[in-house]
Order: sequence, then C-alpha cells, then structure tokens
Amino acid sequence: MKKFILLLFLGLSAIITAQQIDYNVKKGFVAEGYDVTEYFNNKTIKGESKFIATRDKVKYKFASQANLEKFKNNPEKFIPQYGGYCAYAVGAKAEKVDIDPETYEIRDGKLYLFYNSWGINTLTKWNDEGAVTLKNKADVNWQKIKIKK
Repeated sequence: MKKFILLLFLGLSAIITAQQIDYNVKKGFVAEGYDVTEYFNNKTIKGESKFIATRDKVKYKFASQANLEKFKNNPEKFIPQYGGYCAYAVGAKAEKVDIDPETYEIRDGKLYLFYNSWGINTLTKWNDEGAVTLKNKADVNWQKIKIKK
C-alpha cells in the first residue's frame, strides 16, 4: 500500500511539474527586458544585463541592484498579470498576444501589459470597453489558458 501511495504521489508530482505557466518571453526576458519594478514608478526603463533574476524558470532584467533586490524580496508584487501577455486579449478573446512593453497600466497594485502596434492600442480598448469587466473576464480566461502546451 505504501508503494502504491508513493507511486501515485510521484505520478501526480510529475504531472503538476510538467504543467508550467506560460510566460510571454521575448528577447529572452519577461516584458522584453524592461524593469518590471519601474512600472510602479510610472516609468518604462529597460533593464541591464548585469541585473537579472529568474523566477518560475523565466528571466527578468532590472535597471539597478536596488530594483533587483526589490523584486527578489516581493516578486509577486511585480510579476505582470497573465504571464506578461496582453491583458486586453486575455480578457476579450482568451488569447495570448504579445505586448508593447511601453504600454501598461497599474491597477489595484498589479501590472498589466498591452499590445500597441499598427494603430491598435489595446490599453485604450481596455479602458473604453470597461476595464473592470475585462479584468474579471481575463482572470477567468487566464485560468483556462495559462498552462504551457
């Protein structure tokens, strides 16, 4: 019986480990290497190669050692919502869409990133179509699409 329970536990552990959250990693980093702590200072600043942290097997860049330490002390505060994918696309269409790292919003202490290219600014759509409603939809949709396939 003990062997059966151990095998069951190991099997479930393997399944859980294999199901990793999908992060939007471009140029090798979340938020395309922009410093996620600086968004909370209302700034978009690219991180430096000498200040890097890894969390959930993905990398983040920071503009300074102090920002790197801020992240290490409280990563959940700074990690972008929905794996760093476009919040509007996750909410409106349940799709993972790339972002423009300079188009963002801090809402209720969380970082949301958006697509902004080819004349389409999804942050504007997010606000025009009802950010609260879209955020609630995105929270639900993300639970369905967040696992890497």
